[in-house]
Amino acid sequence: MKAIALVLLVAAFSATGCKKSDGVQFYDDNFPAKLSDWKLFVRSGENLTMAAGLIPYDLNSPLFSDYARKFRTVYVPPGKSAEYTKIGVLNLPVGTILSKTFYYPRKAGAVESSDFPSMKENHVIETRLLVHTSDGWVGLPYIWNKEGTEATLEITGGDSNVQSFDMDGKPIAFKYSVPNQGQCSGCHSARRGEDKVMTPIGPKARQLNKVYAYKGGPENQIEHWKKSGILNVPADAVVVRNAVWNDPQTGTVEERARAYLDVNCAHCHIEYGPANQSGLILSLENQEPHRFGVCKSPTAAGRASANMDYDIVPGNPDSSILIHRMTSTEAGIRMPELARSLLHKEGLSLVREWVKQMKGNCN
Repeated sequence: MKAIALVLLVAAFSATGCKKSDGVQFYDDNFPAKLSDWKLFVRSGENLTMAAGLIPYDLNSPLFSDYARKFRTVYVPPGKSAEYTKIGVLNLPVGTILSKTFYYPRKAGAVESSDFPSMKENHVIETRLLVHTSDGWVGLPYIWNKEGTEATLEITGGDSNVQSFDMDGKPIAFKYSVPNQGQCSGCHSARRGEDKVMTPIGPKARQLNKVYAYKGGPENQIEHWKKSGILNVPADAVVVRNAVWNDPQTGTVEERARAYLDVNCAHCHIEYGPANQSGLILSLENQEPHRFGVCKSPTAAGRASANMDYDIVPGNPDSSILIHRMTSTEAGIRMPELARSLLHKEGLSLVREWVKQMKGNCN
């Protein structure tokens, strides 16, 4: 009887879609309205900190999101691990939770946080979860209240007035938009045959191959993940490293511009992405100049192309559709379509310089 009762208890617990390990509460469905129910972050005095089992991480060249800073964590269930892939995102197991918290510093020159950002020192807006359920990946946007005590699942998104600083420490003020749940698939989607599926974007080996300032001391992220048991890498694997888009010591202008376009554009402009019909493939793996825009005519004309003939004209950024769309902040013209409303002047400057240095012509 005791054995039967135990089986029934386990079955009832599993039916809720909730599994607890390492202090983290995993939900396979019936996702909670409050972020705190996931138990990813715990209160420590006035601040929040990571629960046991979470590992913070960063990317060599991150996506631009209106100058927001981002605090990222990964959770992989005990006994499971991600599998290394040379190209594309790591194969992360069911039960993985990726979190990304968007915040803005209240003072210019503030140092980025290596733990959950202080609510007192930062305007923390949202925490997005990307959860690998048994039915696939699911995106969940949680918006923080003004007191910084709780974040609530808002599938319709929301807006927040921001006053902060750009990369030069100059003040910026604008309305930040939290995407709705449906918009998550606008970036985090890929085609598998006839099916459209959700997928992570950032955690690729070449993006993770960098040093992170962990509490126990700086260490390469790939090595840290291996030691933590959440990543398997073949002994003979040679892990390449992305250039850091704004660090000239990590690559040439071309390498850094391609890295920038890869993370900001290639989640759509890739062979299996939602913009593949454009024929403009901006992933780093594509090494054919015509396919990443050089002397390539657009598939659709109109005001988005500003009556220009080619996506990229070597030596002439002002005649290149790619630059025109990166410069615009107008809906229907700007690229990327989502995640930005402001002009990223530093990223634009880099890509302009890359086009300006190109040799050749389109005649």
